[in-house]
Amino acid sequence: MPMTRNCAPTCPTGFPVRCGSSGTGPLVRTIGLGRRGFVEYRDLGGLDGEELDTLIARQVRVFAERGEPFEWKLHGHDLPSDLPERLRAAGLVPEDAETVARAEEVAAEPILPEGVTIREVREALGFAQIAQLEASVWGRDDGWIEALAAERAADPEALRIFVAAAGELAVSAGWVRVPSGTQFATFGGVATLAAWRGRGVYRALVAHRARLAAERGRGYLQVDASDDSRPILERLGFVAVTTTTPYVWDPAKEG
Repeated sequence: MPMTRNCAPTCPTGFPVRCGSSGTGPLVRTIGLGRRGFVEYRDLGGLDGEELDTLIARQVRVFAERGEPFEWKLHGHDLPSDLPERLRAAGLVPEDAETVARAEEVAAEPILPEGVTIREVREALGFAQIAQLEASVWGRDDGWIEALAAERAADPEALRIFVAAAGELAVSAGWVRVPSGTQFATFGGVATLAAWRGRGVYRALVAHRARLAAERGRGYLQVDASDDSRPILERLGFVAVTTTTPYVWDPAKEG
């Protein structure tokens, strides 16, 4: 995985900082990214026992000093087998499992309802439309949209954001992260207005992002999918290869 040399605990630009120093061992730690940081890795290099517990505790300490929640991305095939128990013992809480699928199985020409087009979001108006859409569907406030816009500004090629629109109305939205140095792309953010569900809009956005990921040489897609969502994705062509599970530590829930 790519690792930057700038591992300062703060980021004066306001953009994310990725750290891969001796202080993180086999991990890549991302700080200052929206509502939470991330801990990722290719593998743990055979760490086990007390050494592994120390590594986990170090991540908690770093984010505790920042007062920032973080997510440790656990893979279904990770070793050692007791890693989930070690994460929970350190105070991390598992969220819904996510699915990893082969991009080639999903990529296709998007087929949209008449009058609907897919366009990429690059300007403030597009972000405002997504915030309004998500608020309508999920009841979320728009505070997170600024972090998404800042992430895209930091690396426009690593985060591609799309809306499906009927005229000026955004009826669905989703994005895909395509970081360098990896075979994976990650889907996020899909929301569709109730009146537009069951008309192929969701399917078209999945196909569009999968095709982009495949064109960028990504062999696998990771999707944040609950057990309820997984059957829908499987009908769209997803065949689960493995799963990932976010283990989240949040300072607001400590003590």
